[in-house]
Amino acid sequence: MTSLHGAVVLVTGANGGIGTQFVQEALARGAAKVYATARSPRTWADPRVVPLVLDVTDPGSIRAAVDAASDVTVLINNAGASPSTPGILSHTDEEIRENVETNFLGPLFLARAFAPVLSAKEDAALIDIHSAMSWFAVGGIYSATKAALWSATNSLRLELAPAGVHVVGVHVGWVDTAMAAHSSDPKLDPAVLVSKVFDATEAGEYEVLADETSVQLKAALSAPIEALYPQLAKPLS
Repeated sequence: MTSLHGAVVLVTGANGGIGTQFVQEALARGAAKVYATARSPRTWADPRVVPLVLDVTDPGSIRAAVDAASDVTVLINNAGASPSTPGILSHTDEEIRENVETNFLGPLFLARAFAPVLSAKEDAALIDIHSAMSWFAVGGIYSATKAALWSATNSLRLELAPAGVHVVGVHVGWVDTAMAAHSSDPKLDPAVLVSKVFDATEAGEYEVLADETSVQLKAALSAPIEALYPQLAKPLS
């Protein structure tokens, strides 16, 4: 099991609502240091926070982050992108590539780059933030990339387990951040989400279903496809 007390944590997308909460809660739980990464890092009042430039879509930036943060014991893949509209066919090549690179390839390549670092530490952990949309395709390209990350996380969990690295996958619906400002649906408080994630990590759990939406969608995977997507049901004759 991984304790946040004394841990050295790296958070991607630390400037956002969820990322900021990860930084603050890690400190509250006694982290020795938190690398708060972003393409343009902000300043932080706490001396335990180290702002670090990181673009998860840039291989050179990933290599520089590994060199600068070789003491990391907990890696949190939080950074993500979401298109302004759902769908796949309606998006440009650039929009599709941006989502694939940010939501899937970036976290995967970062995990691969930090794998030797984490494997050399005791009680290390990797936390991947998926989405309830991993299991619900109405998000189009966003859903596709989150589903791909979910699958990659399962593979990473198996490959890193022999080295003692604990891998946690997180699923959640709407969270009350700027990214969800357009939605009037119920939203989870970022503080509640992060608390659940760290509680699960410290308890040695592998998966976090942070809200009822995620619980229901995972359960729905065992049902006929028409139950999850009623628009596919054939009309009664």
